[in-house]
Amino acid sequence: MLWIKDYLLTLVEQYGVIALFVSITLETLGLPVPGESALMVFAGAAGAGKISIWHVVLAAYVAAVLGDNIGYLIGRRYGRAVILRYGGKVGITSEKYAKAEQVADKYGAFMVVAARFVVVLRQLNGLVAGSTGMHWVRFLAANLVGAALWVGFWSTLAYQFGHSAALVPFILQHLSVVAMIIVPTTIIVLIFVYRHMKRRKYRETDQLIDPNVD
Repeated sequence: MLWIKDYLLTLVEQYGVIALFVSITLETLGLPVPGESALMVFAGAAGAGKISIWHVVLAAYVAAVLGDNIGYLIGRRYGRAVILRYGGKVGITSEKYAKAEQVADKYGAFMVVAARFVVVLRQLNGLVAGSTGMHWVRFLAANLVGAALWVGFWSTLAYQFGHSAALVPFILQHLSVVAMIIVPTTIIVLIFVYRHMKRRKYRETDQLIDPNVD
């Protein structure tokens, strides 16, 4: 992981946030390029005063939303068969795609939000949402929220500790451990919100049918 950090720091110096924008956009289309690690390194560089944190946040957020929407359009336009036919060249296998589809079928738009913090889902959620026919408005709303949470969390974490030359590489090396904490927490919160909204909807429906229902 350290060579990735050095490579990304070179991009910071040579191309600035344009490199971050391109990297995250391509990652959300399923290509094997650094996205999350790029965000952390760029935000860490901002914490060290090498680049503006606001430029990092804006570039990452726009790239995340744009990349996912391009993926959605590809999935909606060409479908699962075409994606799998050509996706194998960039690591999009039928097994990975099938697992992402199972999560999408079970959680719907909530998958799009939580997918930001899960490696495979982050790359495939736009494609899957499009190919499974998720309504674009629902997808866009969830995508905006998920991108905001993802960019906000990692950029804040890396920026706050950007002055430490050793901490960002440490986080990168232990990214899976950090994700083990973040992902379950995010999913639990989303499930709680989903069930709360569902109970509220049922309660309102019951009240319309029977006004005496509390």
